[in-house]
Amino acid sequence: MPDHKHALDQALAGDTRALARMLSLVEDGSPRMREVIRELLPRTGQARIIGLTGAPGVGKSTMTGALVAAFRAAGRRVAVLAVDPTSPFTGGALLGDRIRMQEHATDEAVFIRSMASRGHLGGLAAATPQAIRVLDAAGFELIIIETVGVGQAEVAIASLADSVVVLLAPGMGDAVQAAKAGILEVADIFVVNKADKPDAQQVVRDLRNMLALGTFEQGWKPPIITATAAQGPKDEGIAELVTRLDAHWTWLTESGELERRRRARAREEITALAFAALRERVAKKVDELAAGVADGKLDPFQAADEILDPQDRQQDEQKDLRYTRG
Repeated sequence: MPDHKHALDQALAGDTRALARMLSLVEDGSPRMREVIRELLPRTGQARIIGLTGAPGVGKSTMTGALVAAFRAAGRRVAVLAVDPTSPFTGGALLGDRIRMQEHATDEAVFIRSMASRGHLGGLAAATPQAIRVLDAAGFELIIIETVGVGQAEVAIASLADSVVVLLAPGMGDAVQAAKAGILEVADIFVVNKADKPDAQQVVRDLRNMLALGTFEQGWKPPIITATAAQGPKDEGIAELVTRLDAHWTWLTESGELERRRRARAREEITALAFAALRERVAKKVDELAAGVADGKLDPFQAADEILDPQDRQQDEQKDLRYTRG
């Protein structure tokens, strides 16, 4: 049996080290990744994927730790993908193994993995979709994705998660800024964290005013929850968040929205992979053509035509000819 198949069997059987090796293989973009993902596919599609995002400093890691504790108290297996900034020295995840979640480190039903964003837009690592598949196949019921929190680009998490939780906090910028960043459009649930601080209710009021101006999918309007994640799973806000997440999951499955979101997710993933492969394939040719365009010897339309498949180029020329005649 090939080494990766043996490691895969071990990972699916609950071996934490083997699972970590599988995720490293995915994150490094190993040529074996395709075969691994192909073998995993029949075992995927069961996990609930929860996205947790918000500006830096709102308490995402603390909230993630409190959520994990609450889910574990209900007997659920939980995995966390914490997407961190990239270290300029090692290329790895800057915050390492999430020291703020150490209380879960010895729990065999919890798996925590930090992934480096490596400059990928949207606060998510490019390998995140494949890492989700590995954890899904390994039998985790809930997968929490915690993003870096990079302002306007963090809305990318909506393409990966079934339920998106957006965190805000007093003193971290008001709901108007959240609206400017496009966060209101992707949130399924809002949590005003650090609710024991002054001005927390002002943030809630600002959010309500913003939501009153929006339009939402039929059957679900994002609720606003106040919580103090630092108090742990005993905090009433954390209990309410778990209840709301369960209610959102029920709505997703009964309304057909879950299937729609997952198809949209697959479509975006396919498109991203295809464009990445095309970009890599034509990179050298593009550099050559760019010199001609910069020197004025070639117009950019001709340059683009040079990259296109000859058959596609011929079809485009025929369209132009019909348009000219018409």
